[in-house]
Amino acid sequence: MEPIRSLDQMVDHLRESGKKKKIAVAYAQDPNTIGAIAKAIEEGFVEAVMIGDEEEISKKAQEENINPDIFTIVHIPNDVAATAEAVRMARMDEVDVVMKGLVGTDKFLKAVLNKEHGLLPPKAVMSYVCALDLPKYNKLLFVSDTAVLPYPDLKQKIAMLNYSVKMAQKFGIERPKVALISATEKPNPVFQGSVDDAIICKMADRGQIKDCIVDGPLDVFLACDPASVEIKGIPTPIKGEADCLIFPSLEACNSFYKGLMLFAGGELGGLIQGTTKPVVVMSRSESEKSKFYCIALSVLMAD
Repeated sequence: MEPIRSLDQMVDHLRESGKKKKIAVAYAQDPNTIGAIAKAIEEGFVEAVMIGDEEEISKKAQEENINPDIFTIVHIPNDVAATAEAVRMARMDEVDVVMKGLVGTDKFLKAVLNKEHGLLPPKAVMSYVCALDLPKYNKLLFVSDTAVLPYPDLKQKIAMLNYSVKMAQKFGIERPKVALISATEKPNPVFQGSVDDAIICKMADRGQIKDCIVDGPLDVFLACDPASVEIKGIPTPIKGEADCLIFPSLEACNSFYKGLMLFAGGELGGLIQGTTKPVVVMSRSESEKSKFYCIALSVLMAD
C-alpha cells in the first residue's frame, strides 16, 4: 500500500476499498453533523444510526436538503439517554464507531468513560490523535495530545506515541518517524517533558518501543524542516521529516494545531484513542468538512 498523503486521498482510499462501517451518533440533531454523515453515506463508507429527537433530526436534515430516510433514526429525545444508547450499541458490537452530536462533551465523555458500561478498558490510557493536512508539508502529520491529557506523564506519553504510530500505519506508513517535541533539543530538568523524551528514546534503543523511529527532545524545526537540521548540525534519524509529533502538554499541542488551521489553511481529522471502538469527539462549532474527515478517519481506524 502506497502511503496516503492527504485527507482527500484517505477518502478516495475508503471509497475504492469498499470498506463500510456503522456509526452511532449521540444526540444527532446538529446540522453540521447531519451534513457530514450524509456526505459519508453518499461516499459509500458509512451506515448511520442517528439517536436523538426524531422530529428534530428529520427537520434539520430536510433544512439541509437531505432525505432523512438515508439514516436509521432512534427516537431518544434526552441527550444523556441518547449518548448512553450510542455507547451501549458500541459495547454490544451493534455499531463500529461512536460520534458526539449536539450533546455536551462532558456528558458524552462521562458515558464513554463509565467503568461499568463505557468503552475504556481498565488501566487503559485515553488520548486524542489528530491527522493534520498542511499545504506546506508534503505528507500528513499526526499530532498528540490535542484534547485529553493536560500534562502527560511518561506512561501516558508512551501511549500517545503508540496510538500515533498505529494511526500512521493505517495510512500506509510502515515505520513512522516520531519526534518528541520540546522547546530545546537537549534534555533539561527544567523541562520535565524533555527528560521524559530522553527516557523514551533509550527505551526505543532497547527495543521496548517498536515499529517506529523515535528521537527527542526536538523542536519543531528539527522535526519538520530538513534545512534546519542541516543548519543546526544536529544528527537526528528524523531528518526533518517527522510523521508524528508528540507534545509535552495539551496546551502546546492544541495551540499548535489551531494555529496551523487558522493561519496556514490546515485541515484535520481526529479521534479519541485507547477505547475499544473509535470515538469521534469534536466541538459543536466545528465545520461540516472537519467532521466529515473525522468520520472518514474513524472508518479507516475501525477493525
